[in-house]
Amino acid sequence: MLRWMSTRPFAAVILAAGQGRRMKSSLPKVLHPVAQFPMIDHVLAALRPLAPMRTIMVIAPGMVPAMAARDGVEYAIQAAPRGTGDAVAAARSALQGFAGDVLILYGDTPLITTGTLETLLAARRQATAPDLVVAGMRRADPANYGRLIEQDGVLAAIVEARDCTPAQRGINFLNAGPMVVDSALLFDLLVAVGNHNAQGEYYLTAIVGLARARGLACRAVEVPADDVAGVNDRAELAAVEAAMQRRLRARLMESGVSLLAPETVFLAADTRIGPDSSIGPCVMFGPGVTIGAQVEILGFSHIAGATVGDGARIGPFARLRPGADLGAEVHIGNFVEVKNSRLVAGVKANHLAYLGDADVGARSNIGAGTITCNYDGIDKHRTIIGADVFIGTNSSLVAPIEIADGAIVAAGSTITESVPADALALGRARQTTKPGGAAAWRKRHPKKAKGQAG
Repeated sequence: MLRWMSTRPFAAVILAAGQGRRMKSSLPKVLHPVAQFPMIDHVLAALRPLAPMRTIMVIAPGMVPAMAARDGVEYAIQAAPRGTGDAVAAARSALQGFAGDVLILYGDTPLITTGTLETLLAARRQATAPDLVVAGMRRADPANYGRLIEQDGVLAAIVEARDCTPAQRGINFLNAGPMVVDSALLFDLLVAVGNHNAQGEYYLTAIVGLARARGLACRAVEVPADDVAGVNDRAELAAVEAAMQRRLRARLMESGVSLLAPETVFLAADTRIGPDSSIGPCVMFGPGVTIGAQVEILGFSHIAGATVGDGARIGPFARLRPGADLGAEVHIGNFVEVKNSRLVAGVKANHLAYLGDADVGARSNIGAGTITCNYDGIDKHRTIIGADVFIGTNSSLVAPIEIADGAIVAAGSTITESVPADALALGRARQTTKPGGAAAWRKRHPKKAKGQAG
């Protein structure tokens, strides 16, 4: 941990009150997902390793039920959307009596990293530390970002894009959003912020000019533009998702995982995959997935909330739903779905099966077309399959039921009673064959016979 962590406390204020009108959604903007998790949770994850003494999230009044409780987070309410300066001022009472720095962040910047936050905080710990530190970035297209106006290496002001002169619009050092400032100074400056601007809002950025007018030192620290990319509409959400996926894929490949077509694999932020595993094209990971080492996941598979042991083989076109717990060397083949089931080492279900609410013992084989009938319309029931069991093709196992070790279920059976160890179970109607019956049927239905070809 960096030395500044023990020399000066800091609190974090996260601005998350935006309703995201340009998202055209009833969901608060910061709750829209990136890599399967709300944007705000990515910001909190970057902040958490730095151990802030307080974390205050500023939200709008109607957002309270949707935001729910998040560990270590306190909430402050911005009564009306009157700008970023007003939003930070809403945290004043929550930080009453706090002595230290305030790190101001934005809840719609899910790509922010712990390293970038460390850089900003460290700038306030230098021997000649500025009174206020602002994150700056450079982009080929300055777009609607505020410009950082520097004079002799000192940050003199931040001018919002709408208020820029033609000359200022040509500046390519842009306000990235986050800043660090002493808590007492911050709220003292906010009192003096006015709303005489194109938007009629109280801009947080105005405190830079106010600080300079008092002779205080302000500095802009350049950070990677990707880290501070914000989201205001669905197009920007898609761009941030793409950037996050590139990061996650790169991290996996660096750890020893092969992605055969990286741009087609979509990961959740918490996806964990062991070394020497291989992921085929068009694989989708939902939250809560842990994959072991030397696992092969073939194309067009969908995995969420599942654990897969070492050496397993999944897919193609397989679906592992939440609660799927697969042991080592398990084979799950094409069009097999597993939900809330534990498959012990060596189990094979190679095609066209559904295993829901089941326990399957070691080395058992599940034939094509097999289903566990786990739902009776009211309750879910469990199927227990022992070790070294063979379930024949197109079998239906009606839970609750137990198929004991070494048993065989004949193909085409519907099993409604438990099967003891080493038994052979058949649950199907006896076949009836009528010689000449097909010819007689065609004679009775001459028009239909022609349509049967092919």
